[in-house]
Amino acid sequence: MLDAITWFFTNLAMSVWNIGYAIANPGSWLGWAFAFETPEDKQTLMRLIYYGASVELFFAILLIFLVITAIGYFRREFLWGVVRGFEFVLNWIGRIAAWAGLIMVLQQIMIVFLQRIFRVSEISVGPFGATFTRDLSWYSEELKLYNAMIVCLCVAWTFIQGGHVRVDLVYSAVSHRTKRVIDMCGAMLFMVPSLILIWLFSWFFFWRSMITPATSASDDLDRLLLKARALRWNVETIGFSPNGFDAYFLFKVLILLFAATAFAQALTFFWRSWLEYREGDISKDRYLDRDILGDEAAERVAEIH
Repeated sequence: MLDAITWFFTNLAMSVWNIGYAIANPGSWLGWAFAFETPEDKQTLMRLIYYGASVELFFAILLIFLVITAIGYFRREFLWGVVRGFEFVLNWIGRIAAWAGLIMVLQQIMIVFLQRIFRVSEISVGPFGATFTRDLSWYSEELKLYNAMIVCLCVAWTFIQGGHVRVDLVYSAVSHRTKRVIDMCGAMLFMVPSLILIWLFSWFFFWRSMITPATSASDDLDRLLLKARALRWNVETIGFSPNGFDAYFLFKVLILLFAATAFAQALTFFWRSWLEYREGDISKDRYLDRDILGDEAAERVAEIH
């Protein structure tokens, strides 16, 4: 037990150095984005892959969370500002991604007309001189990407808007502060651990479709740096059909974005619940930016006029 406690606080203390070093030396893990020729450039990518799902990253995020929470304990307006900032960003990510639903419908209509009425077999797009030509089956399978964008990028937005299905057994019958305790426990005990697991599995799942030699969660940093000698891009372009959609690595990117945005929302929800617990009923849904639709929108317009 003593060893575990020592390990925990040692890593937490070291995260201060790790965060400072990463900020002061971005080239040590982002150098590959500017050049990908020398072994040193390739090693920077391997560092990103290693630290992207490492114990060091976990403790760095934990330290940031604890610092923000500690400041918020003494300065509630600061923490409300953090909550509003996160909810603003996550709301607009969801609102923008939701337009993929309209694009999906319009593209499906276009495919049906071109295929069934005009008997077109492929579509060429070249608004800036570079022609992009793909078979209709490619565009048909691409529709799944739009659906994935809605599912993965609108999760946090839907959560903020209260749109997820809630199985309510005791929640509605308890007091305001008891609800906030349930919310905080749900965020920390269920949302955060599950999203961390999703990130850990999807991180290496993504990179195995982008580079060769393949990386693994069991590889330590030294082993990954050795692999950098043979590192090269090997973006997966395998489709389910010969002329079908061949950019399935984008789905793996969306999994990572889902985990990141939902994790940010879990922390934001914890902070909001904690603030509402401390301030009581008067702060319920304070600063909450919810969309106004249907009858509620009509009532709001009537009030204005």
